Amino acid sequence: MNDGLRAGILILGTGNILLRDEGVGVRVVEKLADLDLPDDVELIDGGTAGADLLDVIADRSKLIVVDAVDIDSAPGAVVRFTDAQPFNRPGKQMSLHELGIAETIQMAKQLGCPPESVVFFGIKPADLTPGLDLSDPVAESVNIVIEQVLKEIRPKKRGSNICPQA
Repeated sequence: MNDGLRAGILILGTGNILLRDEGVGVRVVEKLADLDLPDDVELIDGGTAGADLLDVIADRSKLIVVDAVDIDSAPGAVVRFTDAQPFNRPGKQMSLHELGIAETIQMAKQLGCPPESVVFFGIKPADLTPGLDLSDPVAESVNIVIEQVLKEIRPKKRGSNICPQA
């Protein structure tokens, strides 16, 4: 645990579940809630909160964000970034929210309380019309993202300390 009060690793799903694929981050977190996760992992449905998430992400050892992103790829495509650099491009906002998580992370840095590491998983939406169900290509990507998130939070197995014989 990071400070004894909350988990060091935060998995944050963001998006608007009322606009089908825009809510994919929240849907991933909902599915992760059904799994047996390590004690140092916390799941949060961040909705479209933006700057309101500042206190939630502050001082975490690791922040994993899952959200829909506007990228030049086929619907359902999954991208992985570390930190927020790809989102800080002048004139180009990848997040579909007014104030994205990149800006919130930047505020945490300015206040001296950023997460130690940030991993972002983005999924290209296919359908942003009103509705609660994910489109087929985005729904198929959910399990791929869950597998990738689990790799981020579970320690890698190390080999034996015994050297192989020559």
